Amino acid sequence: MRLIHTSDWHLGKRLKGEDRTPEIAAALDELLEQAIARQVDAVLVAGDIYDVPNPPAEAEQVAYNFFCKLKEAKIPAVAIAGNHDSAFRIDGIAKLLSFVGVQALGRPQPPNKGGVIHVDTPGGKLCVAAMPFASERRLLKYDDLWDKDDLEQRQYYRFAVQKILSKLATEFRDDRVNVILAHMTIEGSLRAHSEVDYYTRDTYLISGQTLPPTAQYIALGHIHKPQKISHAAPTCYAGSLVQIDFGEAGEEKGFYLVEVEPGRPAKPEFIPISCQKPLKIVRCHDNDLEEHLEANRTHPGFLKLVVELTAPKIGLAEMVRKVCPQTLIVEPHYLKTEPENPTEYREDNQFDAVEEFRRYYLQRHETTVPPSVLEAFEKLYQEMSDASA
Repeated sequence: MRLIHTSDWHLGKRLKGEDRTPEIAAALDELLEQAIARQVDAVLVAGDIYDVPNPPAEAEQVAYNFFCKLKEAKIPAVAIAGNHDSAFRIDGIAKLLSFVGVQALGRPQPPNKGGVIHVDTPGGKLCVAAMPFASERRLLKYDDLWDKDDLEQRQYYRFAVQKILSKLATEFRDDRVNVILAHMTIEGSLRAHSEVDYYTRDTYLISGQTLPPTAQYIALGHIHKPQKISHAAPTCYAGSLVQIDFGEAGEEKGFYLVEVEPGRPAKPEFIPISCQKPLKIVRCHDNDLEEHLEANRTHPGFLKLVVELTAPKIGLAEMVRKVCPQTLIVEPHYLKTEPENPTEYREDNQFDAVEEFRRYYLQRHETTVPPSVLEAFEKLYQEMSDASA
């Protein structure tokens, strides 16, 4: 049996106002071509189909078109909700999706209520233990949140997840391919740091020992960096389908092609796909700014410019975007200067606003305050003082 494992599409994603959905749609078109060309038996989608619980219509259209085209190619799919998706929304349209060959699950369920999904494929029988993202609010009771400390809550959440997965794995059989499809964070995984921080640490950090070793393949979503996780069963994060933000700049994106047969461990292979608008971080100094801008004038994707300055540069962003309009972020870094001599202690203990502002500016920007800025502050402070006199 041959499977495609994909995740974290984040349809509807906007980066500094730029709609990324057209890029994601292009990536899904390529994913579809790969699925047909490689004659895969099923597609597994490990959550975060959308970027927000209430996605725009354009984002939904892209997802449904992809699933309909899979149906035309006679390729079934299994999809689960991630933390960015609305679990109720996914469950609400699950029956409709089933008419185009997609079995979807929004909330964790027992095996006999949809938690275990059976798919008949050209390559044989597929058994998917589906574990959508599980919020602690759904797994922990009110008393647990009130009476247990953070450590106890974390332990209980892990225990609950392990119990659910173990229960789902009891449906595995020797005559079929047995797969776990889950949206969670496993200890030791390498983050891209574009994930929601709250849902990837502390309570939501799951031990790899939680994963049932009886699975032949564990298809994970949630972490945006594609990677294999050390575990008894082959375990992989497919990663995001495009470079979600600049924490993923330069990172290769794609999917896992999984070859597996009953009774044997799976053989996953990462297959890259083309990036329509790659993200790039450009670092430079004020002295060579123009040179770097000219070199990136024709960059096909989006840019983040980090420029080292000795003092604030008025009109920097406008100047940068005049040459490179695809620059979404201009981030000035101020070089450290020699610290000024500490202010002598004044016996009269009077507050010196100008001196305090000078000290604050040095601490905040790691450089001395420009004379023009200091002059403007002195003038403003004097006006305020006169007004309150």
